[in-house]
Amino acid sequence: MAYIKVEEGIPGIRSLFKFSPETGKPLCDLAEVLLRGPSPLSSSERELIAAFVSNRNNCMFCMNSHAAAARFLFDEDKQVVDDLLKNQTADSLSPKMKALLWIAGKVQSNGKSVTPEDIENARKEGANDTDIHDTVLIAASFSMFNRYVDGLDSYTPANEEDYLEMGKRMGQKGYHI
Repeated sequence: MAYIKVEEGIPGIRSLFKFSPETGKPLCDLAEVLLRGPSPLSSSERELIAAFVSNRNNCMFCMNSHAAAARFLFDEDKQVVDDLLKNQTADSLSPKMKALLWIAGKVQSNGKSVTPEDIENARKEGANDTDIHDTVLIAASFSMFNRYVDGLDSYTPANEEDYLEMGKRMGQKGYHI
């Protein structure tokens, strides 16, 4: 049960958005821009970054929902999501994506831990300024989203199957209240 009075049965951050639409709308708008707006990174790659950061933050709602969206968007290549999140392997990812996830992991733990060498390695693997910018902003924003969801103990469905429809909806329709 959430620490504040939210509508029962509405999972995760959506219950918090419904509780406070004044903050929910701009946060949804931010997620929409980060995960569906213009970027050289695909929406599936950006969802993967969100799920990866949420997994590292142990935010089960955000990890499961964004992993479901990433699986939906990766379609036939959806195994890459589980390989990264469950097995901690990223063999099928491009060297560029691996370098960006390395940066995302550093941002998740402490933004100041990102080094010039990390950025240079990402550039060496083909990342441009926008790739790096978007990765850092997704990692930082999802760390905030994760703390929002977990800090108020919002409802987290237990079964991965509960996230299938949610992932499909997010993958098809994006992030609108």
